Amino acid sequence: MDVVARMASQSAVVIFSKSTCCMSHSIKRLFYEQGVSPAIVEIDQEMYGKDIEWSLARLGCSPPVPAVFVGGKFVGTANTVMTLHLDGSLKRLLKEAGALWL
Repeated sequence: MDVVARMASQSAVVIFSKSTCCMSHSIKRLFYEQGVSPAIVEIDQEMYGKDIEWSLARLGCSPPVPAVFVGGKFVGTANTVMTLHLDGSLKRLLKEAGALWL
């Protein structure tokens, strides 16, 4: 869990993803289209990817990817992020974290 917390705090937005996951791809596109450049951790390409996946599952990520952290705090998986985007809350979170200027 410490590795996930450390990685999540190194950038305003961190997305834990798998390179073959279509939902991970969709969430990454959402952030890019908002003008945000998130740090992406492709856990299927990380040496300790299975440990990271296990830690994400212990945080309540089900499925474990995509898992989005904004300002070092766990925001949620794809469903939660899309809900926040649709109700306008995601933009506010991104501004507060310094990931979005407008």
